[in-house]
Amino acid sequence: MDIRSSAATILKKHLAIDESLLEVPKDKALGDMAYPCFSHAKALKKAPQLIAKGVVESLTAQNQNKQKLYPFCRIEAVGPYINFFMDPAALGSDVLPIIAKKKLDYGRGMATPKNAPKKTLMVEYASPNTNKPLHLGHLRNLAIGHSVSSLLQFAGAKVIQSNINNDRGVHICKSMLAYQRWGKGEQPTIKTDHFVGKYYVVFNKKAEENKALEGDAQEMLRKWEAGDKETRKLWKLMNAWAYSGFEETYGKLGVSFDKYYYESDIYEDGKKIVLDGLKKGVFRKNDDGAVVADIPGHDPKVLLRADGTSVYMTQDLYLATLKFKEYQLDQSIHVVGSEQNYHFQVLFALFKMLKYPWAGKCSHLSYGMVYLPHGKMKSREGTVVDADDIIQNMADLAKVEIRKRHNDLSEEEVGKRAMVIGLAALKFFLLKIDPSRDMHFDPKESISFDGETGPYVQYAHARICSVLRKFRQEHAGKEQKSKPSSTAIIPSKTAIMPSKASRPSTAFKADASLLVLPAEAALIKLLHAFPDVVGEAAANYRPSALARYLLDLAQAFNEFYHACPILTEEQKLRDARLLLIDCVRVVLDRGLNLLGIQAPEEM
Repeated sequence: MDIRSSAATILKKHLAIDESLLEVPKDKALGDMAYPCFSHAKALKKAPQLIAKGVVESLTAQNQNKQKLYPFCRIEAVGPYINFFMDPAALGSDVLPIIAKKKLDYGRGMATPKNAPKKTLMVEYASPNTNKPLHLGHLRNLAIGHSVSSLLQFAGAKVIQSNINNDRGVHICKSMLAYQRWGKGEQPTIKTDHFVGKYYVVFNKKAEENKALEGDAQEMLRKWEAGDKETRKLWKLMNAWAYSGFEETYGKLGVSFDKYYYESDIYEDGKKIVLDGLKKGVFRKNDDGAVVADIPGHDPKVLLRADGTSVYMTQDLYLATLKFKEYQLDQSIHVVGSEQNYHFQVLFALFKMLKYPWAGKCSHLSYGMVYLPHGKMKSREGTVVDADDIIQNMADLAKVEIRKRHNDLSEEEVGKRAMVIGLAALKFFLLKIDPSRDMHFDPKESISFDGETGPYVQYAHARICSVLRKFRQEHAGKEQKSKPSSTAIIPSKTAIMPSKASRPSTAFKADASLLVLPAEAALIKLLHAFPDVVGEAAANYRPSALARYLLDLAQAFNEFYHACPILTEEQKLRDARLLLIDCVRVVLDRGLNLLGIQAPEEM
């Protein structure tokens, strides 16, 4: 239970409170949480300050045992406010041993309002077109989809990560037609998805000069749907190139999928659903022969064109049916950009029109556009910033920062660290903004080791590892033999290591009740809040909440680091502070991992 919930629980025994009114005082001298009593004055016919005073007097009289006020050491009435003061000694003695014992499992399995344990959820994301490489917009999609999946799994749900490949349609035929006419059998000498994308750009440039090419691409689509052998052979070749390139990019990002779907496998089944709906009178035919859905509150939606070809909405009807049939889902989450908001409003309305029993179990996790300093990306003009180029650019920027700090590292080691730091900068920048908002991506800003960036959080983790490593080296062979009351986990000396459930450790006794200074208390409060933060981030599909928390924790650690000596203190306080920072290390490691980011031990 977090501090807000703890205060609410105590107050509810004495007052019919509005929990939303609980607030964190701007002046730390006024406590860690405060509740204003203004809203109760009319009902209780008392001045707010008298209400606050009465509640506190009642609490004092009834709670002589301070354990009943946990995690607060005192509660005071200050004017019309009831102010709560956290007891860092009690909270630290409770929380730190739990983290030390559970390690990276601290906070796992927290039930959330929307997603209780044992629920089966599918998160569909990526959803690339096979006519071009992944771009910066896909990177935001992948970062959100992967981190939301990780958060939901950590919260206790069973998560299937799926990817629908949009591998058919006129846009796919455009790159195919360009290769057929101007490729001259050329084989890829560049990354294969980039090779396919090159011909998509070629088509659009040629089409500006020859408008008939648009019709030729439509004709190629008709041949494809008719099963023309040569068209299908070219389609398979170019799709294979696209998939090979996609998988390489997914691998760089540490993303993998449990299930792949392909539009080419399901679009015919979508047609059957539409035609069946037409027979049942759910849909109707236009004068031109197109099949249309009349949806209340929306314009009529064409589901089958007059020539019988399907639209994107058509295959989505069957895909949803297939998902729920295969996995008996409790929820299907579509991670798709905000430009498709209307599409999903209509799609979900169609599910209800068709009276599917799972119609209310689908949701659209909409995210905003990503802009660069020079404006919007346009794939048909070849001005898209490819995902691979962005990833490499971030690694190159990270190399510059690393070399500023280290002149004794090998090129190989610089390269390894640069990729870990560069990916952290990229992913964190894409995730720290609420998904619903548009954003401007600034590579140079994102790579900074200071400020609200991924490398800033990584650096806090690496600094803790450095302190713990120094302690281990200075006390090698001197570990205490008595069984500790709580165990600090000392990391091994590995430059770059992804999160693991266990690592080599050194144990020592630690009395967490010694941690009472403001800088120590701030860290303890944040550590205590971690399970609630990840639970709420999972429930609301908001990795940005976890990113904000990690920035606050890293900043609080840095303030502690400058205010509180560690290795030079007497043994009991030293060991308590070592336990504290090691718990911070564990939570930073786990939190970054849930965002798809590695926590390096050296930077």
